[in-house]
Amino acid sequence: MLFLGYPKCTTCKKAQAWLTEHGIEAEIRDIKEDNPSEEELRRWHALSGLPLKRFFNTSGQLYRSLGLKDKLAAMSEDEQFALLASDGMLVKRPLLVGEGGVCPGFKAEVWEALR
Repeated sequence: MLFLGYPKCTTCKKAQAWLTEHGIEAEIRDIKEDNPSEEELRRWHALSGLPLKRFFNTSGQLYRSLGLKDKLAAMSEDEQFALLASDGMLVKRPLLVGEGGVCPGFKAEVWEALR
């Protein structure tokens, strides 16, 4: 398992605690210091089966300051992947990557299935 989070994020802290409580070991990666590469994002997106927009941190300051709410629809998928890979703070967190799939955001019931 790979856990990508931001140490100051309360949801990430809650998610990490959930992993510990359930005895799930995960490699922990700071999404701001070691943001996902475009290749990783493409692979994870394919595994997830989710729309690419779900990988964006739509409540983040950077997302809002760039006006992405109005720009994403007009961007190509390649442009969106490049943008996500440019700054980890644009990526929805926490992000859990497991053998059973990928889940952006903390959803205990979905995370349970990724074990």
